[in-house]
Amino acid sequence: MTQIVQYGQVNTTALIVPDLIVQIIAPQVAQLNGVPTNVAGFVGTAQWGPVNSPTIVGSMADYARNFGAIQNRLYDMGTAVAAAVLQGANNFRCVRVTDGTDTAASIIVLATCITFTSKYTGTLGNNAQVQVAPGSQANTQKAIVSMPGQTPEVFDNIQGSGNALWVNMANAINNGQVGARGPSQLIVATAGAGTTAPAAATYSLTGGTDGVTTITSAILLGQDTIPRKGMYALRGTGASVAALVDVSDTTTFANQVAYGQSEGTYMVGVTPAGDTITNAVSTKATAGIDNYSFKYLFGDWVYFNDPVNGGVRLISPQGYAVGVIANLGPQHSSLNKQLYGVVGTQKSFQNQQYSSAELQTLAQAGIDLITNPIPAGNQFGFRIGHNSSSDPTRNGDNYTRMTNYLAATTAAGMGIYDGRLQSSQPTDPLRRNVKATLDNFYLGLQQQNMIDDFTVQCDLNNNPLARIAQGYLQADVRVRYLAVAEKILINQEGGQSVTITRQQLQSF
Repeated sequence: MTQIVQYGQVNTTALIVPDLIVQIIAPQVAQLNGVPTNVAGFVGTAQWGPVNSPTIVGSMADYARNFGAIQNRLYDMGTAVAAAVLQGANNFRCVRVTDGTDTAASIIVLATCITFTSKYTGTLGNNAQVQVAPGSQANTQKAIVSMPGQTPEVFDNIQGSGNALWVNMANAINNGQVGARGPSQLIVATAGAGTTAPAAATYSLTGGTDGVTTITSAILLGQDTIPRKGMYALRGTGASVAALVDVSDTTTFANQVAYGQSEGTYMVGVTPAGDTITNAVSTKATAGIDNYSFKYLFGDWVYFNDPVNGGVRLISPQGYAVGVIANLGPQHSSLNKQLYGVVGTQKSFQNQQYSSAELQTLAQAGIDLITNPIPAGNQFGFRIGHNSSSDPTRNGDNYTRMTNYLAATTAAGMGIYDGRLQSSQPTDPLRRNVKATLDNFYLGLQQQNMIDDFTVQCDLNNNPLARIAQGYLQADVRVRYLAVAEKILINQEGGQSVTITRQQLQSF
């Protein structure tokens, strides 16, 4: 009888009975799809939401639904997200942290009948309400859960009397109602032993706290053991650029560098607000962050027009850096790109500009900063476009981004070839397919003007028989990145005696 199977599912040496077998063969040359480079990670505080759990956010409306409003306080994650959104970033992984004193808002109804508790800790839960009222059907009740910025949740036609009613109400809220709606995303309910019949009433939750009184840089850094906390909760999220919001503590920088290298994440740090150039350079020299995985921003903090709390306030430049970098292709630099939503900086508010000597000192130290003007004109932007490495071949934003992008893409797509058979013949199909996959990927990048040139070698010259016998297959890839034009030289000769010579080309 005819069989249709996937290639490799039939042991052909075991076939005895005459038969027809059709084997479906997948394309042998895999295609590499570049990994996203627009995912931005932030670690900070918020007034609501899961703790130490990376949450996907695509806009400020998303942020408000998941974490509440932005707050006028240090380490506020929403403020950094808002600055990044202004630069066009729209794909975030947000990790909320607390000092452990955070509490969830709650209310006990009718002494012992039922307790409503906010799903998450935080002061936003103090705005939650539960309305208990007669249901749409006779002899039933309904519970309407509401919170500002959230869609009201209606749990209707809850049956029962006495304690059974409260048990059924708790089950509906916690587990959802089949065919009607899912569980509440705002509260959890715990039925007590009370039997009092409900009266139409609205109950407001109280007692929620954010847990931000004693936040330290160590809390934002977190731990790399299960359950991961703080920065380490971003592992595996694909965040290609990230920041610990407002953290200027140099004792965290070495760990940030190590994380950035292990995860392929461009970490963005900052010096304290109002820092001096001399102190910043000295701090950088002793911080152990001469590394391409870290971008160090000078403490000339930014004045930001807060749309929620009102007024102009001072915030870290990290959100602007993360936003503009995430919104650019990995081949680009943050240098000379206009920033949006910058009212001013501490320097510009004093009607001062940086001298050439000051900029040179910062650039030589591997410290970037926001200035106005930038070479493009009277606008705010990053003035250097470098990471904190002192190696001139690796100190550009584009080096960090492209290197991480290429490594992550290769790691994500080339594993398909592991476990396949390799021969010692010059025409071995496995090595040919590996080379073809890499060639196609890099040629696509070259055609999109993302790289300058490349070569891929995967043959017997770099795969000798002894290595093949040991189970190795090696591909050697060399990629030349596009260079960032940082110093534009225009030689201009002028004067009455200047000779102008033009060559006329003959037309055919």
